[in-house]
Amino acid sequence: MSRPADPRHALVIGAGLSGSAVAFSLAQRGWSVTVLDRASDLGAGASGLPVGLAAPHVSPDDNVLSRITRAGVEATLQRAQALLKTGTDWALTGVLEHNLAGKRRLPADADDHHSSPASAAQIAAAGLPPGTPAIWHAQAGWIRPRQLVAAQLQAPGVSVRWGQDVQAIERQGDLWTVTDAQGQTLAQSRFVVVASAFDSLALLRPLPGFAVPLNPLRGQVSYGLMSDLKAESSPHTPPALPPFPVNGHGSFISGVPTPEGPLGWYIGSTFERNCEQAPVRTEDHAANQVRLATLLPNLGQAMADQFGPDRVMGWAGLRCTLPNRLPAVGPIDPLRLPGLWISAGMGARGISLAVLCGELTAAWMNGEPLPLAPALVKHLAAQRYVTQ
Repeated sequence: MSRPADPRHALVIGAGLSGSAVAFSLAQRGWSVTVLDRASDLGAGASGLPVGLAAPHVSPDDNVLSRITRAGVEATLQRAQALLKTGTDWALTGVLEHNLAGKRRLPADADDHHSSPASAAQIAAAGLPPGTPAIWHAQAGWIRPRQLVAAQLQAPGVSVRWGQDVQAIERQGDLWTVTDAQGQTLAQSRFVVVASAFDSLALLRPLPGFAVPLNPLRGQVSYGLMSDLKAESSPHTPPALPPFPVNGHGSFISGVPTPEGPLGWYIGSTFERNCEQAPVRTEDHAANQVRLATLLPNLGQAMADQFGPDRVMGWAGLRCTLPNRLPAVGPIDPLRLPGLWISAGMGARGISLAVLCGELTAAWMNGEPLPLAPALVKHLAAQRYVTQ
């Protein structure tokens, strides 16, 4: 199915967090956007994660990753506030980071409102012993990715076509043509943004000069129902749950609707590199139980029975990562592949980075000032992988 060569039309491959963010940001600038996805509906890939965190990375030298994730979290929270329902789809709760083994330290001169040493009251509310090393991220919270994806894809100017299994991308004259397994044309455009996570590799690898080293990262989340916690403890007091998410060795989140509907608790995720399949595994529930016991020891002990096979549920998905833990964004190779862009490689930080990368892509494509300083953009630019 071809389309006239509209100079302000873009084709986005992938309708997950990355693709929907790119589509939304372009549409906000007056572009018409066609999004193609092989799935039949929302949330088939990593964006189907039941809930995750938007929280910044911190480092004593305020390194590139810290600065980029801080900007990314700001962009994500602003988008969530504009598009989502507070308390159901997302919440600006703040996040406590249990600083296990002292792996995270704030810069000595930190003076912003994003992160600070956790107070004694916050540490106590998390159920941790007094004096536990912890950081409080005030500008942070939980988000249900599927709801954010749905809202972004509903933007005026965005057209989504499901069940489109793109198998190849080929340049024909001034247009890029995407085709299916039978060689049938699915769509054409001057600009194509590939945002289909690890599937991006199979599409782009055959093209001359493509060298972005995308790798799969499987993750599994374990979750259960809040009602089971109350039912088991009755007539005793149910285990005290932190009033905010806690991360540091995985993350624990509670009071968020499950995919099945009722409110639930969540712990995860696992990290398995170089795995291209994402089944839910019993052994990963056990690994997540250990995560909870490490992150919140008292709660881990109180919730031990919740990990039985008759109670615990799971979700697993594939993320896409790059060696330096930063995405690849923007034109892939302007000389050999003009008009072909990418927004992929978010790793486990898709919620924190996808909106920012969508804004960066759209601003770049639209010829306007970029939302990040050039010194940071160069660390995200896909062109960093161009080979001669």
